[in-house]
Amino acid sequence: MFFKKDSTKIEKNFLVKTCALLIHAAKIDENYTKNEEEIIKKTLIELGAKEETISQTIKDAKSIEENSNQILDFTREVKNLPENDKIKIVEALWSIIYSNNEADIYETNLMRRLAGLLYIDSSTMGDIKDKIKKEKL
Repeated sequence: MFFKKDSTKIEKNFLVKTCALLIHAAKIDENYTKNEEEIIKKTLIELGAKEETISQTIKDAKSIEENSNQILDFTREVKNLPENDKIKIVEALWSIIYSNNEADIYETNLMRRLAGLLYIDSSTMGDIKDKIKKEKL
């Protein structure tokens, strides 16, 4: 868990921005599914969100994601996390992408861009992708 259960305003902002990044990944193939939303909810709980705030966090994140034309704003907070925490978020992103058992060109391009923005080397990104792909298929 990233934060104590008593989230502050900064932690709420982090959760909303991270959720917006997850939603962006889910929507990039133009097919946002219930399964993807369940992965997002599970990830938010793992990040320390309270069950009763998840619906509002997702609502806020959807609004931010719809009104933004770049992913830089979503990645600012994530890139400063410890490596293990970033990897958990990247695993969630790949889980969302492979929730339909395939990754299209837009999804793989997004992850390639995120690797650079989050300072994750390509071999680590590839290892995470392979791990999640094997789990899903």
